[in-house]
Amino acid sequence: MRFTFASAELAARDGETLAAALVRNGVRGGFTSLYRGRPRGVYTAGEEEPNALVQIGSETMVRATLVEVTDGLVAEPVAGKGRLERRTTPTRFDAMNAHCDVLVVGGGASGRAAAARASGRVIWLDGRRSDPDLTLPRTWAVGIYDDNYVLAVERGRRVWRIRAQHVILATGAIERPTVFEDNDRPGVMLAGAASAYGHPEGVVAVSGGWSPRVHLWSQARGGLRWDDRIGAPVPSGDLRGVECVGSLTGEGLPDAAPFAIPDGDEEIMFVDLERDATVADVRRSVGAGLRSLEHIKRFTTIGTGSEQGKLANVLALRVAAELLGVHPGELGSTTFRPPYLPVSFALLAGRHRGELFDPVRVTPIHPWHVDRGAVFENVAQWKRPRYYPEENETMESAVLRECAAAREGVAMMDATTLGKIDVQGPDAVEFLNRIYTNAYDSLAVGMCRYGVMCKNDGMVFDDGVVMRVGEHRFVCTTTTGNAAAVLAWMEEWLQTEWPELRVRLTSVTEQWSTVAVVGPGARGHLAQLTEIALDSDAFPFMAIREGEVAGIPARVCRVSFSGELAFELNVDGRQALALWQAVYGAGPITPYGTETMHVLRAEKGYPIIGQDTDGTVTPHDLGLGWIVSKKKPDFVGKRSFARTDTARGDRRHLVGLLPAELVAEGAQIVARPGEHRMLGHVTSSYRSAALGRPFALALVQRGRERIGETVVAGGVAAEIVAPVLFDLEGARRDGVGV
Repeated sequence: MRFTFASAELAARDGETLAAALVRNGVRGGFTSLYRGRPRGVYTAGEEEPNALVQIGSETMVRATLVEVTDGLVAEPVAGKGRLERRTTPTRFDAMNAHCDVLVVGGGASGRAAAARASGRVIWLDGRRSDPDLTLPRTWAVGIYDDNYVLAVERGRRVWRIRAQHVILATGAIERPTVFEDNDRPGVMLAGAASAYGHPEGVVAVSGGWSPRVHLWSQARGGLRWDDRIGAPVPSGDLRGVECVGSLTGEGLPDAAPFAIPDGDEEIMFVDLERDATVADVRRSVGAGLRSLEHIKRFTTIGTGSEQGKLANVLALRVAAELLGVHPGELGSTTFRPPYLPVSFALLAGRHRGELFDPVRVTPIHPWHVDRGAVFENVAQWKRPRYYPEENETMESAVLRECAAAREGVAMMDATTLGKIDVQGPDAVEFLNRIYTNAYDSLAVGMCRYGVMCKNDGMVFDDGVVMRVGEHRFVCTTTTGNAAAVLAWMEEWLQTEWPELRVRLTSVTEQWSTVAVVGPGARGHLAQLTEIALDSDAFPFMAIREGEVAGIPARVCRVSFSGELAFELNVDGRQALALWQAVYGAGPITPYGTETMHVLRAEKGYPIIGQDTDGTVTPHDLGLGWIVSKKKPDFVGKRSFARTDTARGDRRHLVGLLPAELVAEGAQIVARPGEHRMLGHVTSSYRSAALGRPFALALVQRGRERIGETVVAGGVAAEIVAPVLFDLEGARRDGVGV
């Protein structure tokens, strides 16, 4: 076979690693160190290789000792840093799940004996061997986690997620280097590697003893103790379901030779070859007063390279102990974290990349939106229409047109993606009283109530409308992006804190579809499709009515996120498209998307959780103090409102801004030009058809006290005003004053 290394064409034998082929071809150097630019060569024959790193196609930082040569292989040396390709790797990766009674990691003599003794379903793996007796040959265990969950990588192309009742670690030991002047020169090689490569000419074989591969044991939170006989840490104590055997325990390893730092130039006595760290670096760290190996590691960066200190950590420990005149066991040991070998994100993602990276969710009305030419945006996992452009229409023009239709005529929106949680049970009212900041005892059947929930720290978590559809049954809506999180939050409290409450929670987000009909003409438009009385006396704001719309059973709610007269039609998802088409066909009406929704709600000062909040905002900061009950004995987050930080007077408040020109969302707000102290930031910014100008919402320190002041937002002068900028009296929600 032929392969290319550093633009030179060389020959390789079948089954040979790239490192072995280089050594056999007489290549002693060919590599360069990361910081000092010193020449380096192949140093080991295994996964601990610190020098021989190559780039193969789009794969970077690949160890030449682990790459099997294939005909036509092209490898370029890299000096501790590879290059990332902008294009997506064409390599296909996969993932498998497996369960077993016993997992044996390691294919040596101890591993073989352990696998032979094991009973039940056994998985036996090893990353270095292709033994046909192995269940998973050429498979590295790279991480072990709680409850004996092991992550393994097969030939760099497949991830195995293994859940084992019992794990036997037979990972063996790693030969360690020692220190002397110029111990990094090409041709200096570990004795075991020299033997593996057939004792090539011109090689200096070195060995400082053997260190057990305690990495997986340590990842599993197993203890370590220093073994004076072998001069390295060994497993200590017990772990439930994890067993160490063979040389991993120190058994059978040769006695370590006495260790001493030789005389000479410590600046060229290398401890960590990949990080170019020397005995002199360790001396400087202890001279700075450091005594813990973890601190020395961070000072010198020893063990922080891609090989994670497999060679350097124990050597650094022995050097530091020698310099400090203490026993190595007194310095502790470094923390071994997964993965044991570098693992690419593409490998971990497996097939879940590109369009398969995250599930794509669409509403039942999606085909209509596509046919209508909607421009979509991703909201959580949902594809939502952002706007519906007409021919040659820009986004700004389309949004202004849609906003005008909602304010002056009638418009419609697909609001199906809002989260919907069905809450049922005799204790449903009590449960909601504890979860939301406001009370629900007085909410009558057939009515809705806006609600806000906070986390324990009193910060707003989510908001939505709570509909009481029965004596012991409610439907709670959530923001689109928080639907799963809110359900999980509710379940956590119900299952762990309030298990005595008789309540059942069910996600019905995809079972129900919602069509919002908005605008001064909404009542007249819907009257053509239903016999439900729609006048304000018969159907007041925040009321629910059930009946047929276009012959389809529907739950109709009079709620408004636009400030206009609005009706939300909730139907079985399977009939949503038919309902949408019936509403659209009943007369002139304008479909609108999420961008218009944002403008309409911002004109009314309605916040969007996650856009106008950032996890540090309370209901009072948003001007929603009225929604925080003073009568309820308790609810999630209540006691946090009494914290000094939450009650301080200089908190940021949600306010409106009238800038001289459109400002960018996220723009920093300062008191005057040239000022550096930030008062807040812009959370929402739009052009308004109704206001005839740009406007914004912002979180500003002491914002309510600053109304009327002029500040600078992103370099643009802006007047601070109340957050409600349109229809201050709120009459339009009933169709009055239009």
